[in-house]
Amino acid sequence: MSLNRRSLLIAGSSVGLATLIYGCSDSSAEAEVTANVVNDAEPEASGDVALYDGSAIEPINGDAINNPPLADRPMGGVDASVTVVEYISPTCPHCAAFHAGALPQLEEEYIETGKIRFIQRPFRRNVLDLAVFMVAEASGEQYNEVIAAYFDTQTVWAASENPRQAIFEVAEQFGFTQERFEEVLTDQEMLAAIEATREQALNDFGLQGTPTFYINGDRFEGTPDYAGLSAEIENRL
Repeated sequence: MSLNRRSLLIAGSSVGLATLIYGCSDSSAEAEVTANVVNDAEPEASGDVALYDGSAIEPINGDAINNPPLADRPMGGVDASVTVVEYISPTCPHCAAFHAGALPQLEEEYIETGKIRFIQRPFRRNVLDLAVFMVAEASGEQYNEVIAAYFDTQTVWAASENPRQAIFEVAEQFGFTQERFEEVLTDQEMLAAIEATREQALNDFGLQGTPTFYINGDRFEGTPDYAGLSAEIENRL
């Protein structure tokens, strides 16, 4: 399988999950879009800094960039003044490279210290992305850990002769049974929310590829590495 940064970017958006996963006929009805849902869990604390615990959050303000159809699950500081949104695709090699190289440095300097709010927002380019996002979202507070696991093993499951099984094998590490996995892959409301988040990025924010970053609502036009992002973050702090 050959996947590049721009492949399948504008592929059909309103498609039934069965069509994507199993190649069945198109769904004739659109599912309802899931609204942002707040989890009542208390945030974690690191010293005097309150950190997000992986729960879905309310929008931090009324700006469109902070109001995706699928609720965000940030990392970092609850009271951070700087919000970094990264649109990700689990099959994107550039995303995987960023998460292996730059993200650990951002975590140490800005996320774990609560200086920024960092959001990994889904952008589905293809069917494999969709399956991974559905597993991650269904994992609840483990969302960011699940995303990390799929990036770490991207070259395995994305290139597998049976990628659906390979995706399940990663999900198993987070407690998914085969029954739960099948249930998640038929969740039409979750599918609709992921698809609506994709359409918002394309139509409202002009997203053209992954990874794409927005810092306090402004698209980041610099080099998407630690040096480039940290310089812009420092300008916003």
